[in-house]
Amino acid sequence: MSANDLNYEPMVFSPKTKGERSLSDIQKEILSLKKERNAVILAHNYQIEAIQEIADFVGDSLGLAYNAEATDADIIVFCGVHFMAETAKIVNPNKTVLLPDLDAGCSLSDSCPEKKLEAYKQANPEVYVVAYINCSAGVKALSDVICTSGNAKKIVDRVPKEKEILFVPDQNLGKWVSEQTGRPMQLWPGSCYAHVLFTQNAIERLKAKFPSALVVAHPECVQTVRDNADIVCSTEKMVHFCKDSQSESFIIITETGMIHRLQREIPEKTFIAGPTDSCACNECRFMKMNTIEKLRNCLRDLTPEIELPADLTKRAYMPLKRMLDWSK
Repeated sequence: MSANDLNYEPMVFSPKTKGERSLSDIQKEILSLKKERNAVILAHNYQIEAIQEIADFVGDSLGLAYNAEATDADIIVFCGVHFMAETAKIVNPNKTVLLPDLDAGCSLSDSCPEKKLEAYKQANPEVYVVAYINCSAGVKALSDVICTSGNAKKIVDRVPKEKEILFVPDQNLGKWVSEQTGRPMQLWPGSCYAHVLFTQNAIERLKAKFPSALVVAHPECVQTVRDNADIVCSTEKMVHFCKDSQSESFIIITETGMIHRLQREIPEKTFIAGPTDSCACNECRFMKMNTIEKLRNCLRDLTPEIELPADLTKRAYMPLKRMLDWSK
């Protein structure tokens, strides 16, 4: 295979004209139910376009955490994965929090089981646990402070210098944060199955076809991808970078759903989905478990609901609150 060949057709999202897109009947039904239920719909950047279009807020974990904490709605519908809906419940214990598909999990969250972290802390009682928000409520409750990919550097910089840090659960994000802060950290051996599928070889082949495109990578990617990107940043910062850049085209190295938001907010530019060695794009199977039909059904039936024990909610809230305070 030559440098200019790919065994699949790249996914290119070309510039498009701004304008209103007509909503489907099911989207209109959702908006009617939302009003009837006094609900708010939060959607992560990786959700399908049809959900993003009718969400009240679309963003990354930190932005949605703020939205969840500030809402005056009676019902929060979190279109994302399970740990995100748990987070919304932790900061809104007296509200109803719904997740369209209760089985929408996360391989990264699963890589750090609560019991294993608890055992590690018992053996290392002095360690200071910085937990990436992509973790379960149980892991949050065992942590000292939470972070996101967008605020991780700021959070780690606030940790007392004498503390030895254990960063959980993403070793790739943790290594990148360690490099950015100059702070040595123990790294939990977890990773996002979707982000580690990106390879530098696949990106180089795509770059040969689009030499003027800038490579924008998420820090959950492996180091070779991060080292060769034009910028490494959170999904939220991707929006600002692409908007402010003089470049007209970008190769986006994260879950493909992010491109829906980029196209909506920066329609005049071209976005190319980051490839793997076998596919032109990379979708998280868990994020895509939420469908427009499931969103309608959960608003209609008020189920499935996220429920957490009160004591767990209180313990998990403290490190989350610390993150929210340190991020302001």
